[in-house]
Amino acid sequence: MAQLFFRYGAMSSGKTIEILKVAHNYEAQGRQIVLLTSELDNRKGVGIVASRIGLHRQALPIKEEMNLFDYVNDLNKKDIANGDGKIACVLIDEAQFMKKHHVLECTRIVDELKIPVMAFGLKNDFQNHLFEGSENLLTFADKIEEMKTICHYCGHKAIMNLRINNGKPIYEGEQVQIGGDESYYPVCRFHYFHPGEKRD
Repeated sequence: MAQLFFRYGAMSSGKTIEILKVAHNYEAQGRQIVLLTSELDNRKGVGIVASRIGLHRQALPIKEEMNLFDYVNDLNKKDIANGDGKIACVLIDEAQFMKKHHVLECTRIVDELKIPVMAFGLKNDFQNHLFEGSENLLTFADKIEEMKTICHYCGHKAIMNLRINNGKPIYEGEQVQIGGDESYYPVCRFHYFHPGEKRD
């Protein structure tokens, strides 16, 4: 049975490695996938799914006005007509940047086309507010799974993302600021509020 999956985690929890692994496994079995990512993530170029360990591949960038259901439905019809078979899975990286309508379109892909959708992304921003995409995935996903990583400072479980500028924590600013290890640390709750201090 097709389902909508949401796998979330703090920065550096291996979300992109996992999505690339899932894509590889499907394709190694000769099955068709659709790989999508937000157009906002341009660290390695628009439409590039890239992990911190150097693996990357091309994906279709999701634009704000894009209708994911229409895109996947049209592509699925073409693949079937060409004899390539039905799309086996839709994979979405940086899913936190989706709009509510994108998430609802994902539910239609699952419910009407019977194609599973696996979305990977952050849950909360650097101020610990939910991203729009994450909030709606938490509401509408059939299965939700946390991907774990450790705090930059102490090795406890990281549940938050600390924005950094020149080594100093930043707690105010725009929600979206694209960056990697130089801009964000995965942190536990204690070190979100007390970065660098010793934890008992």
